[in-house]
Amino acid sequence: MAHGRSKRAVNAERLKERIYISFAALAVLVALSAHEVAPEAATGTLVITVLGTVTAVFVADMLSHLVVQGGLPTAAELRHALAASFGAATAGIAPVLLLIGAIAGWWSTEFALRAGQLCVVLGLVIVAYLAVRRVPMRWWQRIIALGVEALVGSLVVIIQVAAHGG
Repeated sequence: MAHGRSKRAVNAERLKERIYISFAALAVLVALSAHEVAPEAATGTLVITVLGTVTAVFVADMLSHLVVQGGLPTAAELRHALAASFGAATAGIAPVLLLIGAIAGWWSTEFALRAGQLCVVLGLVIVAYLAVRRVPMRWWQRIIALGVEALVGSLVVIIQVAAHGG
């Protein structure tokens, strides 16, 4: 395992990074929805946000490793950090594909942004489900955990919409 950690710890790190990217993408999608924007500009903004956030997560992981371990990561640790950080970028795939559909003229930019928000929130719920499905919990505790994840994602959308007056 990377950094001598358990598989559960490694998976938790990947989950955490995917959640960071998801919320960054969600905030950008909501902010873009509050403005009239061309699909090309929206796509570029989303891609830059996701890649910038992924890069920030990777750099933070590397700096954290330097501080905690007192040296550079091994090749295996570097591969793990790259996979965890850049693998989290998959949270932006569905919204980008929807925006590409808007560029192609298949639907409106507004539809792509709103559907992208829904995809990100659903992605958060799916990732949360995959994370908690093997955790020893009662069924109703799992539902609460998943509901909280969906609620928080939805609150981000509501707060952003309220902040942009739309």
